[in-house]
Amino acid sequence: MKLKVRSVSGRYPEYATTGASGMDLRAYTDEPIVLQPMERKLIPTGIFVEIPVGYEGQIRARSGLAIKHGLGLVNSIGTIDSDYRGELKVPMINFGSEAYTINDGDRIAQLVICEYTRVEIEACDELSDTARGEGGFGHTGIKEI
Repeated sequence: MKLKVRSVSGRYPEYATTGASGMDLRAYTDEPIVLQPMERKLIPTGIFVEIPVGYEGQIRARSGLAIKHGLGLVNSIGTIDSDYRGELKVPMINFGSEAYTINDGDRIAQLVICEYTRVEIEACDELSDTARGEGGFGHTGIKEI
């Protein structure tokens, strides 16, 4: 599959290793962006994509930034629909206790392209039973029995 990408930064998403599922996205900014603790900002990438119909782009946090600096995404995982043609911007939040500076070219997130299936909604009054039923939100506990 090919992904059409337009870049105003001159940089393109790229896989860091042969086994990587996500392509690194880099910040595109004229000046450093400072994220104070618990502050949220949209970080531009200078990247525009044309995702084929039947696929979506997922913007995911970088684990190194999360564990080392407390940086994450405001919406956990961002979805890019196949009909979106605007600039990819990353909604970041600083969960850490110190300010963090993002510079032009810093790797800030990952882009994963995933296939999806659209469904047809069928209204009903009952759902089939399962062994789990309505159990959720930790109903199986945290330790193995």
